[in-house]
Amino acid sequence: MPAIQPITKLPVGRVPGRVLVVGDPARVDLVTRRLENARELASSREYVTWIGDYEGTTVAVTSHGVGTSGAAVCFEELIRAGATRLVRAGTAGGLQPEVTDGDLVVATGAIRDDGVTRGLVPPEYPAVADHGVVVALLDAADRSPGNTMRSTHAGVVLSSDVFYHHDVLGSNLDLWQRAGAVAVEMECSALFVVAALHGAEAGAILAIDGNPLEASDASMDGYDPDRLVVSQAVDSMLDVALQALVG
Repeated sequence: MPAIQPITKLPVGRVPGRVLVVGDPARVDLVTRRLENARELASSREYVTWIGDYEGTTVAVTSHGVGTSGAAVCFEELIRAGATRLVRAGTAGGLQPEVTDGDLVVATGAIRDDGVTRGLVPPEYPAVADHGVVVALLDAADRSPGNTMRSTHAGVVLSSDVFYHHDVLGSNLDLWQRAGAVAVEMECSALFVVAALHGAEAGAILAIDGNPLEASDASMDGYDPDRLVVSQAVDSMLDVALQALVG
């Protein structure tokens, strides 16, 4: 009987080397429709894991929830259970004017505006995506027939623990926009740092679902991730992520 990871309930030795990680457990369903012989491997809290075959390669897909704290647990236990190459596929807000709704962003690195990685490595330690995974994602995006009508950007993203800002401290998004961050999301920094500490490969591709700097205030009242342009971008993103995962 294989050992079981305590939080995700993943059985050690039964997780394939290549894993797609997504935030929303419902998004796991979108991925399993693209797999052959799909079957559930583990389910615990927000962590749902299925395995199946994609173009002849056995892969897994796991949901990690929102934010670096829970996601870092997921990434850690996936690697301890057998993962060696992880690709995150999620949504993000564009920070640059040219990064618009429905675009895709391949993260080359992440700004560590989170709490988890500060407890793992010194502040000088970079959160960098694996170069081979970045190249594979960009190549897959360029070849994807479903991605012909949208732009793909590559660059550093901001990983922030804060989604709803308040007036006490305000928002630092305009600062990071000026520094050149292309998008903001909530988990890439943890993925890149945890993977690097284990010598695993990691990368991320993100579908843009809005621009938080265009909101009139910090309430995010106008945020709507369920629009058609976003769902179409998510579909394209998942195809690209799977291609890069097995490439």
